[in-house]
Amino acid sequence: MSDYRKLAIAGVSTLIMVVGVLLLPLLAEEAQPTLQSNAEGIKTVQINANYVWMLVAAFLVFFMQAGFAMVEAGFTRAKNACNIIMKNLLDFSMGSIGYWMFGFAIMFGINRTGWLGTSGFFFSDFGLDKDPWVFGFWMFQVVFAAVAATIVSGAMAERTKFAAYLVYSFVITGLIYPVFGSWAWGSLYKGSGWLENLGFIDFAGSTVVHSVGGWAALAGAMALGPRIGKYSKAGKPLPIPGHNIPLAALGVFILWFGWYGFNPGSTTAASPEIASIAVNTTLAASAGGILAMVTAWLKYRKPDIGMTLNGTLAGLVGITAGCANVTPRSSVLIGAAAGIIVVFSVLFFEKRKIDDPVGAISVHAIAGAWGTFAAGLLNAEGTSLHILGVQLLGIGAAFAWAFPTSYLMFKIIDKTVGLRVSEEEELEGLDFGEHRATAYPDFQQTTIKL
Repeated sequence: MSDYRKLAIAGVSTLIMVVGVLLLPLLAEEAQPTLQSNAEGIKTVQINANYVWMLVAAFLVFFMQAGFAMVEAGFTRAKNACNIIMKNLLDFSMGSIGYWMFGFAIMFGINRTGWLGTSGFFFSDFGLDKDPWVFGFWMFQVVFAAVAATIVSGAMAERTKFAAYLVYSFVITGLIYPVFGSWAWGSLYKGSGWLENLGFIDFAGSTVVHSVGGWAALAGAMALGPRIGKYSKAGKPLPIPGHNIPLAALGVFILWFGWYGFNPGSTTAASPEIASIAVNTTLAASAGGILAMVTAWLKYRKPDIGMTLNGTLAGLVGITAGCANVTPRSSVLIGAAAGIIVVFSVLFFEKRKIDDPVGAISVHAIAGAWGTFAAGLLNAEGTSLHILGVQLLGIGAAFAWAFPTSYLMFKIIDKTVGLRVSEEEELEGLDFGEHRATAYPDFQQTTIKL
């Protein structure tokens, strides 16, 4: 190559570099709005995804109402099926109104004491112009409140006045559940609870939802007394078989499905943690069902279907507290222990003449307490005496609040509205006595006169 040609190429290259240096700031200024626009677009997509996931999860948890209705109806007698469906429908309806009026404000309103919120009653502090997120968050929280209320229904089935049920559904969702919820979860919105400030671990509500509902169920069962015919004159518990075990099994499948909204949905965000939480939930439920089956098999020499179904639910309840902070291996241990515990717990309460037709106290209160303790004991980041102490404090606080307040509520209802139906109505069935209806008119006869 000639010297002239080399010189020309060098000159052109130099000129291009100079022009590039001069134009670079201008090009950067042109690109900056585009980069900002892309970042804002990604942020908007994430926010919208969070809304969608939280609401889909809320709808899954709402579907659990159908599961609870099927479990309770299947485990009890045909003559009370309409009453049970009505209760599970109306506890969500009453609960939604109670939670809108009082519950959400108590649980998530501004809290300066650590005990309960004091702002936002009747949604008065909220509006789309202030914080649109609160509407989605309220929808997710109200279905949890309804779960706490419907747990009580199973333990009080087949002998409770329908009007009394409406009253206590309103009180549980409007006051009893939200107060403890404010202690453990208040900071999720505007509150700040004393228990969560100590480091209490209950990601999705083994204690906040299930044990609170379970302790209220215990209070209700004790205030009511056992069903007619449940115990012999000598005090021996007698079996009262449910009328439709396939229906109960369908309810358990629905509940298991809904739990994928309950646990993963508690992220309230479309985040990668959803996957591991779903895995932990699945493993615990599976282990709970298997170990409950094995335990009943060893005890009764047959794999009992009722105990197996309740063991699956106990595994789900047990993992709910620690689903986000334990490993899959620990999830199996938590679910397996819950499945064993629930079998002996059902027998324990039955022998003490606490009649719980569906095992709600054992599944929710006892398995929930175990799961809450296990969330600290098997914490993936390590445990300590402080962590375990706080977990035990939370379990005890839930009982100390929910049981006596619920028992007092039931006693007040008993003295005013009346808590238990008449002996004649109970023997005939609540479907006709309370609703003038029969679930299976081609197979049932009624003789009661109203």
